[in-house]
Amino acid sequence: MIGMGAMIGAGIFVLTGLAAEIAGPAAIIVFALNGAVTAFTGLSYAELAASIPKSGGGYAFVREIFDDFASFIMGWMLWFAYMIAGALYALGFAPNFLELLHVYGLVAPPGEVGAIAIPLIDLSVPLAFLLAFVAVLALVALNAVSTAASGSAETIFTIIKVSILVVFVLFGLSSPMFSGAEFQPLFPSNAGAAAILPAMGLTFIAFEGYDLITTVTEEVKNPRENIPKAIFLSLIATVIVYLAVVTVAVGTLGADGLANAGEAGIATAATSFMPTGLPIIQNGGALIVFGAVFSTLTALNAVVIASSRVAFSMGREGQLLPSFGRLHHRYGTPFVAILASAVVMLGSVALPTQSAGNMSSLFFLLSFVIVNVAVIRLRRERPAMNRPYKMPFYPAPPLIGIALNLLLTVVLVEYLFRTDPLAIVLSVGWIALGGVAYLGLKRVGSESEPDAETDKTMPSDSEADL
Repeated sequence: MIGMGAMIGAGIFVLTGLAAEIAGPAAIIVFALNGAVTAFTGLSYAELAASIPKSGGGYAFVREIFDDFASFIMGWMLWFAYMIAGALYALGFAPNFLELLHVYGLVAPPGEVGAIAIPLIDLSVPLAFLLAFVAVLALVALNAVSTAASGSAETIFTIIKVSILVVFVLFGLSSPMFSGAEFQPLFPSNAGAAAILPAMGLTFIAFEGYDLITTVTEEVKNPRENIPKAIFLSLIATVIVYLAVVTVAVGTLGADGLANAGEAGIATAATSFMPTGLPIIQNGGALIVFGAVFSTLTALNAVVIASSRVAFSMGREGQLLPSFGRLHHRYGTPFVAILASAVVMLGSVALPTQSAGNMSSLFFLLSFVIVNVAVIRLRRERPAMNRPYKMPFYPAPPLIGIALNLLLTVVLVEYLFRTDPLAIVLSVGWIALGGVAYLGLKRVGSESEPDAETDKTMPSDSEADL
C-alpha cells in the first residue's frame, strides 16, 4: 500500500492529458515503456532489500557499499527529493479539495477562492496554501505518534482511490464511446515516434514510489521475503491500473480531446461517459476529483514516512545529528526525523511548483542510477553474501537500468536548461549545501571523539556511586 499509495498519486490524474498532448494515442505506449524502465531498477531494489534488510531505502544500500561522502550525498538527495515531493502533493491536495467542496456548493471555484485572515498574527494567507500546510501537519502528527496508524491510513486511502479508478475503467469500457474508439494514427503527425521520449520524461514521476517500500524495511515482518514481494506486486498492480485508465481515457475522449483538457483530462473523460445523479457523488467528474483528493493524501503520507526514515537512517549512521537516529521513548517513532522532514517539507511549499517537481524527478533518476551501480558492486565485492532474492539474467537488468535512467536524466537536464534553469540552480545549490553540511558534521564528530573517549574511561557520578 505504501508503494501503490505513492505511485498512484496525482500523476495519473494530471499527466495523462499532458502525455496525450505530446504523444497522441501513443500515450498508452509511454506509460507501458515507463513501467518497463522502472521494472529494471525495481529488480535491483528487490535484491538489495533482501540482502541488506535495513530501513532507509537507497541510502541504506549505498551506505553499505560506498564511502562516507558518496553515501551521504545519496541520502541527502533522497531526503530532499521525498520532501519536495511531499510539498507538491500537499499543493496538489489543496485545489482538488477546494474543487470537491465547490462540486457540493460549499465554496467558490478554486480559482476564485481568495486569502483567509489569521487575526492572531495579522496576516492573510491564500486558502490553498493554508490547506496544504494543514494536510502536512495532520499527517506528520499521525506519523509522529503512531507508525501503525499512519500505515492503516495509507491502506484505507489507497483502497478508496484504486476503487474509484476501477469504477472509472468499468464505466468507460462499457460506454458506447469506447466501442467506437479510434487509436489511429498512433503517433502525432508533427513528431512521429520521436514524441515518445519527451513524453516518457514528463510522466516518469508517476512511477516513482515503489522505492519508498524499502525505507521501512525494519518495520516489516520477514523483510528479506516480503519487501521484494511488495515491490513487484505494487509495480505490477500500478502498471495495470495506469494502462487501463489511460486506455479508457484515450478511447472515450480521444487523444485530441484529452490533450485539450490538459491536467483535467481524466475528470473530463469521466464526465463524458459516466452517469449523472449518482448517490453522494453527483457525476463522473466529481468522482475523479474525489479520487484525486485521496491520491494526493496517500502520496503525501507515503513520502512523510519515507523522508523521515531516510533521515532516521542517516542519523543512526552518524551522517546527520544523532537525535535524528533515535526513536521516541513513548511513541516508538523516529520523532525528530519526522519533525525535521516536516519543517523542510513546509518550507518547500514556497518553491515554484514546476521547479520543485523537476528537481524531485532529477534526484530520483540520479538515485536510481546509483542503486543499479550499487547492486553490481555488491555482487563483485561480496559474491558469497546471503541473497534470499537474486534477480534473473544478471547483469543485464542493472546495466539496462543504468542506461535508461541516464538517458532520461540527460533528456530531463537538457529540457531544464531550456525551460527551467531555476531547477538546475536549486539542485546544484542543494548538493553544495550537502557538501557543507557533510564537512560540518564531520568536524563536529571529530571534536566530540575525545569526549567520547573520556566518557569511556571516567565513570559518571551514578556509576561511581554504584
